[in-house]
Amino acid sequence: MADGTTRSGGRLDRLLRLGSVPVAAAALTGTMAVYMTLVAFGNITDFATNQQFVEHVLAMDTTFKDPQLMWRAIESPALQNAVYVAIIVWETLSAVVLLLATWLWAAGLRLRAHDRARRASTLGLVMVLLLFGLGFIAIGGEWFAMWQSSDWNGLDAAARNVASAAFALVVVHLPSGRRSADESD
Repeated sequence: MADGTTRSGGRLDRLLRLGSVPVAAAALTGTMAVYMTLVAFGNITDFATNQQFVEHVLAMDTTFKDPQLMWRAIESPALQNAVYVAIIVWETLSAVVLLLATWLWAAGLRLRAHDRARRASTLGLVMVLLLFGLGFIAIGGEWFAMWQSSDWNGLDAAARNVASAAFALVVVHLPSGRRSADESD
């Protein structure tokens, strides 16, 4: 061929592009998008299961019941439900943003235009970090002493979600080799 490559070399180059940072970022963003979609869908279609989790964490009824901490408990069912609905709304918005980011990655892979996908992924992944890091680990785990409960302790799951979102966020921000004008941050 005129450029010195063979047909099989061209195929190999196209195949190896699947190992690029933008493809990895798209895959990780897509994985988090599917996960958050399923989390939101599960909480919407099986409202009562995780509603009990939120109620018990907020009521602090399975903690050590230290009088120094129990003033923090929220026992109002209306307020507990409002918190749970807010969590579901946040999960749904995170899923929508991550689905959009995945679509932007897919569309940008052909054009090598990744800036919009990177920004959308960052927004969605930070939303996940806030939900599980701030919401579940900091507020649920520490403020409402969820760590004291053997029955209603979601800290391990929250930590896995924080680690997954943080890892994806790091990959999304890795340099992708060639930089185009739209990728300058």
